[in-house]
Amino acid sequence: MTTNFVEELKWRGMLHDMMPGTDELLAKEVTTGYIGFDPTADSLHIGSLIPIIILMHFQRSGHKPIALVGGATGMIGDPSGKSAERNLLDEEALNKNIAGVKGQLERFLDFNSDAANAAELVNNYDWMKEFSLIDFVRDIGKHLTVNYMMAKESVKKRVSGDGDGMSFTEFTYQLFQGYDFLHLYENKNCKLQMGGSDQWGNITTGTELVRRKAQGKAYAMTCPLITKADGTKFGKSEGGNIWLDKARTSVYKFYQYWLNSSDEDSKDFIKKFTFLDKETVEQLIAEHAEAPHTRLLQKTIAKEVTVLVHSEEDYENALKASNILFGKSTADDLKSLDEQTFLDVFSGVPQTEISKSQIEEGFDIVAAFADTGFLKSNGEVRRALKENSISVNKEKVKDDFSITSNDLIANKYVLLQRGKKSYFLLKVN
Repeated sequence: MTTNFVEELKWRGMLHDMMPGTDELLAKEVTTGYIGFDPTADSLHIGSLIPIIILMHFQRSGHKPIALVGGATGMIGDPSGKSAERNLLDEEALNKNIAGVKGQLERFLDFNSDAANAAELVNNYDWMKEFSLIDFVRDIGKHLTVNYMMAKESVKKRVSGDGDGMSFTEFTYQLFQGYDFLHLYENKNCKLQMGGSDQWGNITTGTELVRRKAQGKAYAMTCPLITKADGTKFGKSEGGNIWLDKARTSVYKFYQYWLNSSDEDSKDFIKKFTFLDKETVEQLIAEHAEAPHTRLLQKTIAKEVTVLVHSEEDYENALKASNILFGKSTADDLKSLDEQTFLDVFSGVPQTEISKSQIEEGFDIVAAFADTGFLKSNGEVRRALKENSISVNKEKVKDDFSITSNDLIANKYVLLQRGKKSYFLLKVN
């Protein structure tokens, strides 16, 4: 077994804090450790990638990872880092979310091997659903004082802040999360809980509960929360969260998010979001510094993370889609895009609707450019045709060209273009 887990996290900038003795434990034995995932949606987003990658490093270092999906705690809501109470989910929505999250986690961790450190997936609803309130208060609640729970940073901020305070429901969250750790300690020999730095209070409540209730020794480790150099929130775009589910965020959009990273952020992301070794990472950073305009770091990160989350084929398609705007592409390249990716690539391009009957008869190229409002007049279209600067679906056309149903992309679009950068979409209804 390799014992470099802590060192691996350190050089990657992924270690924020850990309880004394944690690295000694990991060096001494195969350790079972867990991270919890909140099922607030049926897909994780890229904010969940760091905990996923930490569990992957943990398993690669010979240790046994447990991914806990919070079916029970998801019904309560974690107050950490929140300024207001969030909406609670009903059981049907929660079950749908849990199924989605489980399916995604199985992409990253090896749950099926015969090895001693095969990953496990657990749902805390399975052990909380039979727990009566009386039993929980009597057997668990008595081990932690209100003073201890009030001293937690996540509680203090909400109780002493200007907002509406904190509901009893949220106040109990750390007790529930603490009990998860106790349950896994007693039933799975799980001695380590990991999470973001905002989870330190909840995690140490668990270690305290293990100490007081089970007279055992449990450990805590956290990673820093990801921040961007320009102060904007990591994982958000103009359209909201960047999801791991391609139905929510297209692979092209996902790829573009990483490709558009700043140079400063890229130096951080290449360490945290890829599994490239230290020597390779340092070499890439040095090469990038010599020629930043080539965007070597951004291209490497975008490739590595897209392949990790989706697939090599998805990455190739995203690359092809990216090159459509900037490189030499054919009508066949355009037609190979699915509708969502096509719309993502040409987001913001002006468009107008035409009827199917117009193209069934053949839509004259001059009318297609002038009557739709793309160019101002028939004369301007004819001048552009003489200059050879008119394209349909990225291919140059002459003045005798007519648009037909054979030119449709995703069965409903035609891309008009003048010069290199002026685009217009026809949407056929």
